[in-house]
Amino acid sequence: MLRGKFVAVLAAILLASGCASVPMAPASQDAELKTFAPPPAGKAGVYMYRNSFMGQALKKDIYMDGKRLGESANKTYFYNQVDPGEHTVSTESEFSDNDFKFTVQSGMNYFIRQYIKMGVFVGGANVELVSEEEGRKGVLASGLAK
Repeated sequence: MLRGKFVAVLAAILLASGCASVPMAPASQDAELKTFAPPPAGKAGVYMYRNSFMGQALKKDIYMDGKRLGESANKTYFYNQVDPGEHTVSTESEFSDNDFKFTVQSGMNYFIRQYIKMGVFVGGANVELVSEEEGRKGVLASGLAK
């Protein structure tokens, strides 16, 4: 009896941990952005990626300066060019959006990692600035979402 309940719970967990999918950009655009070319003069490049093992079945909205870029899923990324100065990346979380403010300089690329964390009812999300080395690895292992 107890073994049957355990198997049922385990099956439910495995089913719920399947991968979410979101609309993806063309492979040619993905490949071009993975060269990590400097942004045009007067702009900064911001890569926002998600590669967390936890919460693979969840899709989470991601915003740049209040504009919705789309839904993220595991192993996806977004790219945005912005003016130099302070910007805010926000992500949908369990009860309200989590915001991260950071300052960018012209001609530079920046990398923001979105990650899923444990929640009360469902996994929440947060974002953090990571090093260029870590960010490039995360983006290279991901696909460009649209």
